Amino acid sequence: MTDKPRTRPSRTRLAIWTFAAAAFGLLVLLAVASWILRDQIYQSFLDPGEPYQTYTVPPAPDYTLQSSWYARPAETATGPAIFFVHGTTYPGGREWNAAIDAEAPSNRVVEEQLPNFAAPFSGLGALYAPRYRQAALYTFMNRREDGIAARLTAAQDVRAAFAEFFGLIGDEVPFIIVGAGQGGMHALAVLMEDVAPDPNARRRLVAAYILESQVPLDLLESVLADLPACSTPDDFRCIFSYVSSLSDNDARIRILTEVGMVWNGNDRFAFVEGRGLLCVNPILGARTTDYAPARLHRGGAHAAGFREGAVPAALPAQTGAQCLDGVLMTELPRSRSLQRPGRLAENYRLPPFNLFYEDLRADATHRLEQFLPVFASENELAPPLGQPEEVDESPFIPIPDRADGG
Repeated sequence: MTDKPRTRPSRTRLAIWTFAAAAFGLLVLLAVASWILRDQIYQSFLDPGEPYQTYTVPPAPDYTLQSSWYARPAETATGPAIFFVHGTTYPGGREWNAAIDAEAPSNRVVEEQLPNFAAPFSGLGALYAPRYRQAALYTFMNRREDGIAARLTAAQDVRAAFAEFFGLIGDEVPFIIVGAGQGGMHALAVLMEDVAPDPNARRRLVAAYILESQVPLDLLESVLADLPACSTPDDFRCIFSYVSSLSDNDARIRILTEVGMVWNGNDRFAFVEGRGLLCVNPILGARTTDYAPARLHRGGAHAAGFREGAVPAALPAQTGAQCLDGVLMTELPRSRSLQRPGRLAENYRLPPFNLFYEDLRADATHRLEQFLPVFASENELAPPLGQPEEVDESPFIPIPDRADGG
């Protein structure tokens, strides 16, 4: 019995298999490319598609109205006041700046940022948290002039809110400034333009917390020379700042140290590259390059929904931290709730949790305790003498001597 000849695939089948293999390979390449370029692709969907010069900016907030604030006490408080500026919650797509009553961005402020970044400080005094026309996340993902103009609009709102805040709290109330993410950028503008030049404002400032936002070192030697860094846990009238990253996240470190921009005065922003950054370790409460082990970490929190006075359950001993080259290098937290989510453009975002919630709460409490006795003592002192007044010479008219027959 003879074997049957082997059936060879037809040329048509070979062509089909070849085409299928090529198509599959192309899909794999496209998938890999899409993953690598995912932030750039996402960015293209966030572009408003209109130059800022012809863009109709949302109406400016009126800070005399309660509706222009996320939080503002009904009555003027007599104790310390907290001025809090939230970070970016609007990604972009249609607007360069979000309207202050835009529903989704506003909900994220209330659900994520107030409970995680304002709450650690709100127990120390009356909380004032302005709404403002925040610049879209898209503006931080590139160097376009339109995006810089959007940031300027946001900064002008925050400065206007601070002016109203400063008037509301009265002449002798001490205050704390807190800005997180984009809010830290605008809080830095307030420090440079409205606090540093004003001796009365500097005297009443307990501390400024610029969280996850850069403060270049050269500013501390120039316009902020009268507001030094919080170098030790006992300092007050000082600036506390850090930007954090996992030590192996090269992309985020580059964004923080090279791509980022900060307020530079005269209604302008400037890049941070090559300027060095202030880094205060929140676990140690000091400006130091010493490593803080996880056993000293007081606790992070992933809170949802803001209620004044509510304190979330914090998770301690989650991470060590060390300031290296101006960046706070952290370790991967043990709890998944304190790990950054896998969102697009995550390296440009403020996380939906506060890894140093309890550390910041303890730090601000201690600085306020150090500040208040000194502030009270200064207020008991007699006010300084003013400048001597010029007195015009009065003309001398001699009285005639009666003996002379006058």
